[in-house]
Amino acid sequence: MITFDQIDFVGTDLHRPECVLCTSDQVLHVADWRGGVTLIFPDGRQHSVLAAGTFKPKPNGIAILPDGGWLLAHLGEDDGGVYRLDPDGTLTPVLRDVGGLPLPPTNYVHVDGDGRIWVTVSTRRKPRALGYRADCDDGFVVLIDGLDARIVADGLGYTNECLIHPETGQLYVNETFARRLTRFDLGKKGSSTNKTVVAEFGHGTYPDGLTFDADGGIWITSIVSNRVIRVGRDGQQQIILQDAAPDALERVETAYHAGEMGRPHLAKTFGSKLKNISSAAFGGDDLKTVYLGCLLGREIATFRSDIPGLRPYHWDWLASSRIENFKVPT
Repeated sequence: MITFDQIDFVGTDLHRPECVLCTSDQVLHVADWRGGVTLIFPDGRQHSVLAAGTFKPKPNGIAILPDGGWLLAHLGEDDGGVYRLDPDGTLTPVLRDVGGLPLPPTNYVHVDGDGRIWVTVSTRRKPRALGYRADCDDGFVVLIDGLDARIVADGLGYTNECLIHPETGQLYVNETFARRLTRFDLGKKGSSTNKTVVAEFGHGTYPDGLTFDADGGIWITSIVSNRVIRVGRDGQQQIILQDAAPDALERVETAYHAGEMGRPHLAKTFGSKLKNISSAAFGGDDLKTVYLGCLLGREIATFRSDIPGLRPYHWDWLASSRIENFKVPT
């Protein structure tokens, strides 16, 4: 188990760095709540690419594009959508409605090796915090491909991060308030079949982010409890890291079971060092450095793993190299 003295931090003055991604040039791509992405370079330099114009999306999840730039999942108060952000700050709508209905606040976006875009909406409930319930079952996954944009998985318990496994081609989805990790097989046109619960989580675990390691494991980040859990090939769970005051965590658990959990329960830090971790990514030259996005911190926590990560699809999509005349602000 990782101890607190094994944790370091990178980055400064970040703005709700909920999602973090790594590329082979060892650049971190971090969601920036001001309306874009902040890059953290190996030497510590930072550069923010924010949307030009008056509309500033609230990026929860982000995805790197193979031809440069990023996709942003807009988690607005009442609206959602997916937007493309180019390195020069140009913002272009990609998806704002599906099935003729506007997208609710949108949680995550992922681009796979075939260029397909996978989008999650956690809940249709208004306000969104009413989805912080064990009975929430209206989350869904949208697929954007060469055909159209359509819902390919529905009835999920607060859909959070989703990823296509680079080796098996299966879709993995975290259902945060149903407390489970779910897997789907995919048909030729992206249709989801054979829904399988890979792992169910218990007291204090609210699965948010996920990533894969090279040994067949799945790493899960839990908000509130600041846990990192590795789910092995056999389904066994190992807590890699946790940081939560037991009394504070118990108060959240009580609210959850009473159907009273709300946004104030996510707006506090329950750990001594971690600030409500929400995502994980493997990076470094050997893919053994783990980086943790978070909801409430201004830095990215990092530690070393004995197991390397599995190369993500975007590993060699070097969006940062397309930023011309990069200079560090002084």
